Amino acid sequence: MGHGHAHGPHHRHHHDHDHGPGASAPLPAAFDTSVPDEALDPGQASRRALLRRAGLLGAGLAAGSVLSGSAAAVPPAAGDRRGPRSDFLWLAGDHHIHTRYSSDGKYRVVDQVRQGARHGLDWLVITDHGSATHARIGVEKVNPDIRQARAAHRDTLVFQGLEWNVPAADHGTVFVHPGRNEVAVLKQFETDYDGIVNGTGDSGPANEALAVAGLQFLAEQVRRRTVDDALMLAHHPSRKGVDSPHEIRAWRDATGPDRPIAVGFEGAPGHQAAGLPAPLGPGRARGYYDGGPGPHSFPGYPLESYRTWGGFDWMTATVGGLWDSLLAEGRPWWITANSDSHHVYADTTARGPGDFATDGRHGDPVYAGKIDTKAVDYWPGQYSRTHVGADGFSYAAVMDGIRAGRIWVDHGQLISGLGVRVTGGGRWATLGGALHVRKGTKVTLTADVALAGGANWAGFTPRLARVDVIQGDVTGPVPDRDAFTAPTAAVVRSYDIGKSTGGVRLTYDLGPVDRPLYVRLRGTDGNRSAVGVMGAKADPAGPAQDVMGDADPWLDLWFYANPVWVLPS
Repeated sequence: MGHGHAHGPHHRHHHDHDHGPGASAPLPAAFDTSVPDEALDPGQASRRALLRRAGLLGAGLAAGSVLSGSAAAVPPAAGDRRGPRSDFLWLAGDHHIHTRYSSDGKYRVVDQVRQGARHGLDWLVITDHGSATHARIGVEKVNPDIRQARAAHRDTLVFQGLEWNVPAADHGTVFVHPGRNEVAVLKQFETDYDGIVNGTGDSGPANEALAVAGLQFLAEQVRRRTVDDALMLAHHPSRKGVDSPHEIRAWRDATGPDRPIAVGFEGAPGHQAAGLPAPLGPGRARGYYDGGPGPHSFPGYPLESYRTWGGFDWMTATVGGLWDSLLAEGRPWWITANSDSHHVYADTTARGPGDFATDGRHGDPVYAGKIDTKAVDYWPGQYSRTHVGADGFSYAAVMDGIRAGRIWVDHGQLISGLGVRVTGGGRWATLGGALHVRKGTKVTLTADVALAGGANWAGFTPRLARVDVIQGDVTGPVPDRDAFTAPTAAVVRSYDIGKSTGGVRLTYDLGPVDRPLYVRLRGTDGNRSAVGVMGAKADPAGPAQDVMGDADPWLDLWFYANPVWVLPS
């Protein structure tokens, strides 16, 4: 397999069919260098400035890749009809956003979309809470607002989704490709499969089976072409400890390997402002990870799993932990990072008047006359970003990129761009893909990192201090589906970054590969670190557990990338 359009190590899938509206949309104006700067509106100008600082505009880079054009010299893999790709658009987005159609929300759809565009996002998913009111009228009522936001912000892709109360588990994003049936499918899904709507939130085999049935329902709607596509991504998986390892595996397996619906979870949750220390901040736990085991929590999870680590979920932050356990099986499972935006820190609005139970929404926000220092969120794109490698600027391309795992995430604009390539035997693969080579082939990982080229939304230019390469063996399916460790995963190389502007190229030699393995990357500003949960041999300087009430997120920045597999035969 010679390019990253693969869906992990065990399967590949080509998209030759028409995905419907927007399949061949032109580039956004910010990406299109034929559009002069003075012709851009403020949101487009902001996005272009971010791209320019990252070196993603100009000769050979107009399509948004941080990789050089030399990829064309690599011959395509056998059977690859399109050849290796070096021209992915890296589109920044957020799939976990709330509006006044959530009982605990405040903002209009257009407010969140406008702010997302201002903060450099290319795509967003509106995910108001699943509830009886939302299922009854909210799904339908929010749709005109979403369509109006799409029309007003043509350079921003706005998906309609919902925050699913997963039966027997926590929450997740469910969203569909836009089209005439988007409301009907989401409404039926929420009515039939939402844990709060149906009172199926408690743990147990019957409720777990209902969650799987919900994913199978979505897959059937795609198969019937009722909607062109649907995806599910789990939210804050360790916050309550109720997403057990066997449930996560069951979600991924629910709809077969070729076109899965459940494809990942939030590697980093939203609510990142919650850890800002009082009195100028909420003084809470970063990510709202402030609880402990409950009656439905998986008993195997340790107490430290209920806290964030460098702002990331324990499942992702632990080298040799649950995420690595899934990857060691060869199971494609991706991470994202999102805002979970409800109420934004330092905002000056209050929730508008109205009867949510009757109207399915709150009124328009009103001026509060004061700055809210207790709010725990940031605007979409202000702090957390999920970057997706897309074949073009369209809804289908973003969904395909997410399913394929071409994703890297960052906090606080720690870096501007990331290109990862694993090469060997005249082939290459990128994030989410698999490199198939003959046993004993010499394999090399190359990472091109575009450093922060200007101030982030906190007003300073972050500095990348170190990049770690993490490697693990692929050992196959586990006999115990509640396993959540991967003993072979470890940091195998660390690179100190000795410059603060421009870009760096990092090269790691995997040697002659004689066994299946995967590699993944993370990076840090170096402000906080600690020996990893699995010990110094696995992770000598990983993220530290966040301190309750004193975890300024801007002082502890990380990026993470999804894996690439190497599969010799």
